[in-house]
Amino acid sequence: MGTIAIRVEHLSKLYRLGEINNGALFRDIQTWIALKRGKEDPHGKIKDHAYAGGADRFWALKDVSFDIKQGDRAGIIGRNGAGKSTLLKILSQITAPTEGAIKIKGKVASLLEVGTGFHGELTGRENIYLNGVILGMKKRRIDQKLDEIIAFSGIEQHIDTPVKRYSSGMYVRLAFAVAAHLDSDILIADEVLAVGDAAFQEKALGKMRDLSAGQGRTVLFVSHNMGAVERLCNRGILLENGSVTADSDYITSVIKQYIAAPGEGSGKYRWRNSGEAYNNPYFKPLEFYAAGRNGGVIQESITNNSECWITIVGEIQEQDIALCIGYAIYTSNGLLLYQSCQIDEPREKWPDLTPGIYTLRSKIPERLLNEDEYRIELLSTMINRFWIAEPMVNAPAIQLTINGGLSDSPYYYGKRPCILAPIIPWEAEKVDYAKDTGNR
Repeated sequence: MGTIAIRVEHLSKLYRLGEINNGALFRDIQTWIALKRGKEDPHGKIKDHAYAGGADRFWALKDVSFDIKQGDRAGIIGRNGAGKSTLLKILSQITAPTEGAIKIKGKVASLLEVGTGFHGELTGRENIYLNGVILGMKKRRIDQKLDEIIAFSGIEQHIDTPVKRYSSGMYVRLAFAVAAHLDSDILIADEVLAVGDAAFQEKALGKMRDLSAGQGRTVLFVSHNMGAVERLCNRGILLENGSVTADSDYITSVIKQYIAAPGEGSGKYRWRNSGEAYNNPYFKPLEFYAAGRNGGVIQESITNNSECWITIVGEIQEQDIALCIGYAIYTSNGLLLYQSCQIDEPREKWPDLTPGIYTLRSKIPERLLNEDEYRIELLSTMINRFWIAEPMVNAPAIQLTINGGLSDSPYYYGKRPCILAPIIPWEAEKVDYAKDTGNR
């Protein structure tokens, strides 16, 4: 394979919807006999009628092929259901492909779900040794790495506590420290890093860069945080509906294609709920669009000094103080510019959202945005409980293009070499510098 660390050739994975595991040999035999006789499987499916006519087959991956070189930091991106987790499980040899083949050069350490590979009854220290043994390491080698792993995890006080008592953040800290420091050639990290705090996420990203640049280890990274993907990865693979739609050594171009692609419930300028999507009693979004001064939907580029109101229409059946409604705005590179919601101000200024249908509006500050094509996603969550519409995961999205209006100056009116382009007032006062300096 030369310098190729991972080779994926025409990989496909088929799932049969509604099937259950029989769990016993005699039941498997009963199933086999029934199918041979053309009779209904007594154990095979739940709600068989719901999947009649061949609709019980779902291709999570279909004819996926790519190579990843040793030392690459590859970001695998895509929306929910694109096939990212299925691909990583196959590469980690947790599940087998239906078709195709994978070739891997070296040992693989995977961080796919919180607590994966840990035994709840064992302490953190004992789980470090357990993971090392699984990777084929000798106890002496694990002893050499132990202090470094514990220090990186930052949970020294709890290292001899059974991990079943760990919080999800502590799990991730220890799991990542183990995966990053033990002797593996390939590190696979799924979205679990999002569980950790911001400081640990930055620490983990820095460690993965060091592993690649300093030790030549290969990193596969999956995240909905495009800023983190762009900072870490030098390679991008975009999955849509189980197939590769972009594969490039220029990560920014892959991110731009991901941002531009229509997501769940997306409309270019205006999104409307077509049915039972986001159905819940607390807030069901019905429409989402950007409106101009007269309330009409913005369907072309505007200058950054134009009025632009982000407008959300939704239905509330049950009032709950935990409800948060707003939007997130992303640059064409996937950088989260800012988020805004109706509970940002003091409590007395919050809208009183009793049961009914509401139109909520929020104005984008004029003379703030630079020239770009922005993706704006609706966000709605029940604080500390669950997401209704989560940005970069399952949120409705619209597009807004800013072109011009960046300055009133006759000298500097084009796109700024920065993220934002605000017009900030200046003042000048003539002073006697020598006199003022002497009086200080």
